[in-house]
Amino acid sequence: MNAPVLTLADLGLTFGGAPLFTCASLEVGRRARIALAGRNGSGKSTLMKIAAGLVEPDRGERFLDPKARLVYLPQEPDFSGVATAGDYVVRAAGLVRAHEGERALSDIGIDPATALSQASGGEMRRIALAGAFAQDPDVFLLDEPTNHLDIEAIEWLEARLKVMRAALVLISHDRRFLETLTDETVWIDRGETKRLRKGFAAFEAWRDKLLEEEASDRQKLSRKIAAEEDWVRYGVTARRKRNVRRLGELQALRKELREQRAAPSAARMDASMSERSGKRVIVAKGVTKSFGARTIVDDFSIEILRGERVGLVAPNGAGKTTLLNLMTGALSSDTGDLTLGANLQLTSLDQHRAALKPETRVADVVTGGRGDWVTINGARRHIATYLQDFLFAPEQFRSPVEALSGGERGRLAIAAALARPSNLLALDEPTNDLDLETLDVLEDLVANYQGTVLLVSHDRSFLDRIVTSIIAPAGSGSPEGKWIRYVGGYDDMVRAREGAPMAKPSEKAKPRARKTDPSKSNAKKAEKLSYKDQYALDALPNEIKRLEKEIAALSDAMADPSLYERDPTQFEKTAAALEAAKQSLSEAEERWLELELKRDALK
Repeated sequence: MNAPVLTLADLGLTFGGAPLFTCASLEVGRRARIALAGRNGSGKSTLMKIAAGLVEPDRGERFLDPKARLVYLPQEPDFSGVATAGDYVVRAAGLVRAHEGERALSDIGIDPATALSQASGGEMRRIALAGAFAQDPDVFLLDEPTNHLDIEAIEWLEARLKVMRAALVLISHDRRFLETLTDETVWIDRGETKRLRKGFAAFEAWRDKLLEEEASDRQKLSRKIAAEEDWVRYGVTARRKRNVRRLGELQALRKELREQRAAPSAARMDASMSERSGKRVIVAKGVTKSFGARTIVDDFSIEILRGERVGLVAPNGAGKTTLLNLMTGALSSDTGDLTLGANLQLTSLDQHRAALKPETRVADVVTGGRGDWVTINGARRHIATYLQDFLFAPEQFRSPVEALSGGERGRLAIAAALARPSNLLALDEPTNDLDLETLDVLEDLVANYQGTVLLVSHDRSFLDRIVTSIIAPAGSGSPEGKWIRYVGGYDDMVRAREGAPMAKPSEKAKPRARKTDPSKSNAKKAEKLSYKDQYALDALPNEIKRLEKEIAALSDAMADPSLYERDPTQFEKTAAALEAAKQSLSEAEERWLELELKRDALK
């Protein structure tokens, strides 16, 4: 490998009492192409900020070649203090390189006079990219650079990055983007970094192999501890007293197992299904829709049958969401006919997550505010256990939406959509803010969904693995608003437009095999709750009701303004009793929730 231009060595960093990094490193050579991989919350963005010199670690070293120009593009660039796209690139690149900024804006289709206050999310991202390119970096750090970009812009970005001489470090949830550009992968896993000297295309198989080996090692350690415990339990007493060293080794083995950080579990997603729809799900004939003088959909006809998975692909602003809403009946057409099939039950996921009001309790997003229970395919489940499948901690169901991260909001929106019985899913950009592991689970769910799916996405890999056909604009030279359907996935559509042979039917939308958790593959079948736990679970609801009534009565007594004046001693006793009752209620609720989670896990 050539001499490194950027090095991070043996980093340690703790946030809020929990270690984010215990031993993290990164070595970037000239012309390196590195994918930074890891689960949401693993520290990818923080590691990149340390590399950019914006965050100081608790421990470790950072070295940057003094002659190297480092440019960092964050997920949320700072546009404050500038009015136009041209102003932004001048600030980013400086007056000397302002012409480079204007050229970059022109290359990416942005007028320098574009007002930032009027720009869309996709335009803002392209302006930020133009400002970064204009600085001519030697080391280029990009955190989710494809966010808000359509496929056309993503492919332009890929082509531009391919020919750059700069070293690249990339964070992205776009699998195809990483596979195209990288030749090394650094995986952040439980506070440590592991390096693969191959591009992202080889990463997932390598990661899964490491996790399987780790699970096997944990099982061997557990068996060894069990054997030692058996010796301690049944060995001769005198021998046990003499062999202090062996007892010490047993304690050391137990400590080693406790201190091992298990790999985070993957999300589990199941869609609540309604009865089967009719065979013909959507039939559109001559549908047209215009806004003012602009025609978005012109004379569009299609027939979608039960079980099909149809993708919608187009540049930003071309009308994908409008067409989706027309096909599902959420938007009326100007002319034409739309017929929806029999027994159709639609569940939609909009790209802006409009249902996620900041002040709304997480549980209420899923249940609609109707208690703390959901019914999934006939099984009644507490909201805490349901949300656990989507990687939420049990206590989070009481939290407001505004306390969640972007990835958590994405998972919550999907959890709410899948909790509603359906046989038609309309998903508008469902992959936004999801990490690659959660994308895998969502992909499996959609691929195996028993109903019909309409999917808007800019994720080419996701489309290729999921859909059976693509709807896209007819292209240049065609009348405005013309849409065409192509058989197969995204790559099939590209080949069809270029006149190349189509993929074989067996190659289209082939679902991936569902991954199993190696740490659980040899687990014994769980048993039912103990008699004591089951008794407590049955009794606690009545105890909770009794405590709630007691709290209400004590609160009423405390509300009497004359109580303190009449009997200060009684006032103090009532206040103490109220506080004790509230504490008991909290403990009873927590115990009940703990037992509910335990029972659900055993099932």
